[in-house]
Amino acid sequence: MQPNRVPRSLFDEILSQLEAGNTAEALESCRKTLARYPGDINILGLMGAALGERGELAEAEAVLRQVIDLAPTFAKPYEDLGTLLLRQQRAEEAIPLLEKSVRLDPKLEAAHFQLGKALAMAGRGQEADAAFERSFELSPLRGMMARAAEHHKAGRLQEAEKLCRQVLQKQPGHVDALRMLGLIAAAAGELEEAEHLLRQALAKAPDHTPAMFELGRVLKEMDRHEDAIEVYRDLIARQPDNPKAHYRLGGVLGPAALTEESARAYQRCIELAPGHAGAWLGLGHQLKTLGRQDEGIAAYHKCREIEPDFGEVYYSLANLKTYRFDDAEIEDMKQRVAREDLNDTSAVNFLFALAKAHEDRRDFEQAWHYYEEGNARQRMLVSYDPVHTETANDELVEFFTADYFAQHGNAGNPDNSPIFILGIPRSGSTLVEQIIASHSQVEGTSELPYIGRLTKSLNRNRADGLRYPQVLSELEPRHFHRLGENYLEMAQMHRVEGRPRFIDKMPNNFPTIGFIHSILPHAKIIDARRHPLDACVGNLRQLYARGQTFSYDQTEIGEYYLQYLRMMDHWDRVLPGKVLHVQYEDTVADLETQVHRILEFLDLPWEDNCLEFHTTERAVRTASSEQVRQPIYTSGVDFWRHYEPYLEELMEVLEPALQRG
Repeated sequence: MQPNRVPRSLFDEILSQLEAGNTAEALESCRKTLARYPGDINILGLMGAALGERGELAEAEAVLRQVIDLAPTFAKPYEDLGTLLLRQQRAEEAIPLLEKSVRLDPKLEAAHFQLGKALAMAGRGQEADAAFERSFELSPLRGMMARAAEHHKAGRLQEAEKLCRQVLQKQPGHVDALRMLGLIAAAAGELEEAEHLLRQALAKAPDHTPAMFELGRVLKEMDRHEDAIEVYRDLIARQPDNPKAHYRLGGVLGPAALTEESARAYQRCIELAPGHAGAWLGLGHQLKTLGRQDEGIAAYHKCREIEPDFGEVYYSLANLKTYRFDDAEIEDMKQRVAREDLNDTSAVNFLFALAKAHEDRRDFEQAWHYYEEGNARQRMLVSYDPVHTETANDELVEFFTADYFAQHGNAGNPDNSPIFILGIPRSGSTLVEQIIASHSQVEGTSELPYIGRLTKSLNRNRADGLRYPQVLSELEPRHFHRLGENYLEMAQMHRVEGRPRFIDKMPNNFPTIGFIHSILPHAKIIDARRHPLDACVGNLRQLYARGQTFSYDQTEIGEYYLQYLRMMDHWDRVLPGKVLHVQYEDTVADLETQVHRILEFLDLPWEDNCLEFHTTERAVRTASSEQVRQPIYTSGVDFWRHYEPYLEELMEVLEPALQRG
């Protein structure tokens, strides 16, 4: 008996909060209501559901079991508890609860659907199909979404999209349909459309966890790190014990150069899920970046222990440059890479790790065998069009003329705080960055994506088809000033030390020098340059986490280097004196002279710290992170000669560059 029953209107109000996805609000309402109406079964049931949605699984389970004990003929708590257990992969425990739920109330279509999932997970296929069919009979929209999910999983995106739009016609604002359309848009590269759809879904259900995860992923792909961080922190506030949320947060804090925070996020994920291999790998990356190499290696080893076929962890060890594989590790990698069931990505990582292992033993013939095979397999996994690169550079050369700069050269934002370091990857840009970041007035940040993002933003909403760079001809001085301001605002989140100058080290920015000068005419630009063969072979020896898709073929990396020289020659002609070229070989041969050149160019006073760059404590996110923590060395000069017998194709392509001396 409940002599003091909760008014129906109050129950309906809390139920509406829960159905709208406002679980935090619903949970607070439940707690307040239970203070006035202790032990009310209906409110306890809502509270259990809300706790489950919040990811507070242990408390949710306890509350729902209490409700079942108090009201054993009430169907809904059986459904909610069965669903909760199913989310934890506890299918065998969930099945009897869900079966009891549908016996008590055969019209609970969601319970039939969850029962189908539990039976399928338990390997009881025919019974699962029957449960699904009953669910779809009770809810045709559920059936349509199930078919859409099947199409989506099989890659039949048009069919999935069609069904989702039919669902939305019947029920506007259907959260799962909006989310799936967001997934489809993201897969097609339409990230802004994906963001819009996912935000629509979250407007309907603010606590919809899958939509929040997808929105964070989309924002990260758009290099909108600050927005992605906000999404994942909001998710963690709602579900503080969700390990995946902490893992994803760590994955976006890292690229945002918030390295210590990223490490803490991965550590929290590991506290919640000690067997999370990805979190151990991510933690290893962040510890390496922070210079805590021994701890990073220990994290990598833990990842390898959990997931022995995870090729990326082996290459991460190799990419430390200072780690040496022993005989047992090499033999283990050889056995794994020979297996036909190993996925392509792991195989490529193993091949590059084996190459580095043999290189460290000065077995260059065997090393090149693995580099060649690794590059060939990776080239099949990436997309690169050298014709597009050349055509895009043609447009830049044609547009950014001396006359253009005479007209627009000083229209941008006058701020002189940015220092851009660019060039071909593997050409010493990290060394130059570390030297400059050792100065008391300069902060090293990261490889910031914002210049590229701004150029792409100019192409949006252009019905006339006019695109970058031609669209710049329509801009007025205030527009250039605003673009410079936009860049500074985006970079601000990375400037955590409050120093007057900062570094943006993004090698691939070299085609955008004209745009950089247009929006930030007083920014300094340094080109880190290296012998063509050392630069190109350095790329052929490097497996990149993302991007640099030109680097896995001798002809393509050679042609890309020639395009780089072409663009730098052009900028020297139309913007004489704008770029300081710093040759890697000159720097390692006479460090002090080059440091004087660099600081004079940057209008910075001399500081001895710049000569002692290897003692500077800062996060370094690139493949050269360990080298720049050592004093200057010359072993990288002419390293290409170890592989000279295998470079005929590359040397032929690079002939024009090699003739320049």
